[in-house]
Amino acid sequence: MKIIILGAGQVGSSVAESLVGEANDITMVDTDPDRLALLQDRLDLRTVVGNASHPSILVSAGIEDADMVLAVTEHDETNLVSCKLAASLFNTPTKIARIRSSEYLAHPEIFSTDNFCVDFAICPEQILTEYIENLIEFPEALQVLDFADGEVSLVAVRALYGGLLVGQQLQELRKHMPNVDTRVAAIFRQNRPIIPEGNTVIEAEDEVFFIAASENIRAVMRELRNMDKPVKRVMIAGGGKIGRRLGKTLEKDYQVRIVERNYKACERLAAELHNTLVLHGDATDEKLLESENISEMDMFCALTNDDENNIMSALLAKRLGARKVIALINRRAYVDLVQSGGIDIAISPAQVTIGSLLAYVRQGDVVAVHSLRRGAAEALELVAHGDEQSSNVVGKKIEDIELPKGATIGAIVRGLPPTDEFYNAASERQDGFSRAGIQVIIAHHDTVIESEDHVILFVVNRKMIREVEKLFQVKVGFL
Repeated sequence: MKIIILGAGQVGSSVAESLVGEANDITMVDTDPDRLALLQDRLDLRTVVGNASHPSILVSAGIEDADMVLAVTEHDETNLVSCKLAASLFNTPTKIARIRSSEYLAHPEIFSTDNFCVDFAICPEQILTEYIENLIEFPEALQVLDFADGEVSLVAVRALYGGLLVGQQLQELRKHMPNVDTRVAAIFRQNRPIIPEGNTVIEAEDEVFFIAASENIRAVMRELRNMDKPVKRVMIAGGGKIGRRLGKTLEKDYQVRIVERNYKACERLAAELHNTLVLHGDATDEKLLESENISEMDMFCALTNDDENNIMSALLAKRLGARKVIALINRRAYVDLVQSGGIDIAISPAQVTIGSLLAYVRQGDVVAVHSLRRGAAEALELVAHGDEQSSNVVGKKIEDIELPKGATIGAIVRGLPPTDEFYNAASERQDGFSRAGIQVIIAHHDTVIESEDHVILFVVNRKMIREVEKLFQVKVGFL
């Protein structure tokens, strides 16, 4: 696939790194030649220096025969204009735009073919807000990811001493929970993947990925570790786009405090948030944290635009007694370093956002993609099409499907409407979609996949993605 990425920032660079290794023809456009030179030294791609909203620059990038444009610059207006030009002048099939402003997102008609011709608009700040919200709802988890419109969840937890299953074989899980069906999709032990079998023994400190119907998540987590107390008090460092969104989302159900060093930003936050305490100050100030009873906070979220400030404030909050701390870190080199230290969860914004983009790039009917373990692994939701003659998976038992080594089918959701109706018509779902008839089937060796099933897979190595996609593509001639 020939893809043009506009914007070589954190999101654009991460997407390029993922796609270059999958036999795609990538061209990157940015106004910063030094940033492009660094990328070209690391990755096999073309670069073009210039403004992404200029037709001549798009032509230089090869827009005339491109399959897709990913407009992910830091400016909404540039992204919108680029998509409009790609559609009007060059008839590019797929246009994706990164949109940060809630003003644009509040009016989806802006993206229609009559206006800016954006096929898919993604908002990284909203994606991150929802991601952090899930971590606050499940404070024991390292990651919480939803599939099939929330019917199924994939959760990563660290198995701790005292957990009922620590030191026992996975096959004991069913004996402990005879009324709850779940599957361990993968185990990472000292950063190395272990493909789970019935006789695999869970050890303390293992990172365990399990999949289950969303309603059963808490029951499964109790088996793997002692449950933490529910989160009630949250302190957020940074009142920018992400901090403001998170505060607005949480203030209905939690006691929220936001620490922001910019006084004018504090005034704006105080006017917009009605049940949140807004504090003017520096989150790395030990006296401020102590005066605001940081030791009583259940969750501390460091969400400023400065990686070093986020790391330091999170470490300080943890030392002063905050129960759990989360830090937003843009530099990927820092993420693995700090998470093994005093920070409970280090979040890479680019890795959280990238799944929303990859779902549109993957071949076959891919509904959702989630990046796991800072991009080392992936979880995908694909729709099985065809019949026994035209498909490699439909009508087959899971044990008979030739999955690449390291790929695991975790669950199947049956009975969902076609994806174009279900995922693009949220208002219709809210107004009267009935969940009756939807089945969540945890995959076992004798489970048979049917046509239009939503299949959720876990892949421990992204290099296997292309094989998985080919497996789910229908053969030529299927109508």
